[in-house]
Amino acid sequence: MVPHLVTALNGPLLELEKKILEATPAIERWFRLEWQEHTPPFYCSVDLRNSGFKLAPVDTNLYPGGFNNLAPEMLPLAVQAAMAAVEKYCPDAKNLLLIPERHTRNTFYLQNVARLMQIFRQTGLNVRLGSLSEDIKEPTNLELPDGSILTMEPLERSANGRRLGLAGFDPCTILLNNDLSAGIPSILENLNEQTLLPPLHAGWAVRRKTNHFAAYDEVVKKFAKIVDVDPWMLNPYFAKASQINFHERIGEDLLAAQVDAVLTKIRKKYKEYGIKEKPFVIVKADAGTYGMGIMTVRDASDVKDLNRKQRNKMAVVKEGLEVSDVIIQEGVHTFEQINEAVAEPVVYMMDRYVVGGFYRVHSDRGVDENLNAPGAHFVPLAFAQQHALPDVHAKPGTASPNRFYMYGVVARLALLAASLELEKTDPNPEVY
Repeated sequence: MVPHLVTALNGPLLELEKKILEATPAIERWFRLEWQEHTPPFYCSVDLRNSGFKLAPVDTNLYPGGFNNLAPEMLPLAVQAAMAAVEKYCPDAKNLLLIPERHTRNTFYLQNVARLMQIFRQTGLNVRLGSLSEDIKEPTNLELPDGSILTMEPLERSANGRRLGLAGFDPCTILLNNDLSAGIPSILENLNEQTLLPPLHAGWAVRRKTNHFAAYDEVVKKFAKIVDVDPWMLNPYFAKASQINFHERIGEDLLAAQVDAVLTKIRKKYKEYGIKEKPFVIVKADAGTYGMGIMTVRDASDVKDLNRKQRNKMAVVKEGLEVSDVIIQEGVHTFEQINEAVAEPVVYMMDRYVVGGFYRVHSDRGVDENLNAPGAHFVPLAFAQQHALPDVHAKPGTASPNRFYMYGVVARLALLAASLELEKTDPNPEVY
């Protein structure tokens, strides 16, 4: 199930697909060697955009929600990958503590938590939920739409303060599905005897998108030499603007200058490849997620003419955090569609393995807009074995497994970049 692609079947992306398929043995060997040097994040999801002339990641999430949107056929693959990931950190693991986001009313998110619990229980682990919410003072049942129950329990530190668990439950491994946008809670700090995954510095209290895409630059330059392509075909240009205050209109000139610089670089590439589309950039908060604090900009003057509503929208992200640093990222059109609605692929990974994905679809958004917004829906992508194996003899653009394989390759490049990013930002590098 590949959506109808509007782009012509002789576009640059088909050339890229052809080169990636021809280089498959070299690509897989390169990934194996890289994973001997670097530790993949425990899990990860990557938003991709396919413009027909480039295929690039635009966001990498180290605390992925949305496991409930994966095709059920992918569960065995996810369970195998989860086993590999857990064994790496705690080979004799028996108990896993899962700490979700604080919000307990979002049933879509809670279905993601239930799916994660299902995956880890099938690896043979006892899984329970610990809540960071101050409102959870005793075991609290939450009913899901399918009638199943999730039980949230208050977190407890051990008597010596060195371990974190629940009443009568001492886990070997603690898995965060909370991106720490609101900061690092003290109850998670200084755990000396347990493995916390992902590490605290992977959360948005510390993490910055510009660090990630700087690491991605490094990764894609090496990869592009293997497949003999222009790195730009896999990589969005970006820049950073700091000390912006949208409410007070401070830093507008700096932001406009950076927008103009990135647009100029894109126009040069478009001219080089004869691309007729209108370049654009996405301006978004350098930290944070949930599709908040994002705008599409087609001209530098656009960021100087924001009305109050637009400034308010850009000034604050999840958990009410003020935005002062932004990333200006090359916009990548998405020319994939499902039922004439704009779509983008999202790829999910555990350890170093692709375990599935889905299309994020939005019927009210354009090809140059953010799709992670209210009104989006999700169509599962079956990356099952029979789909994930590329057909190197198929004519480019005709075989859906080849498209899926290409998605998986680019998503794994972002996964590798996240690994480098975490190494470089680790406050205790000797632990790595």
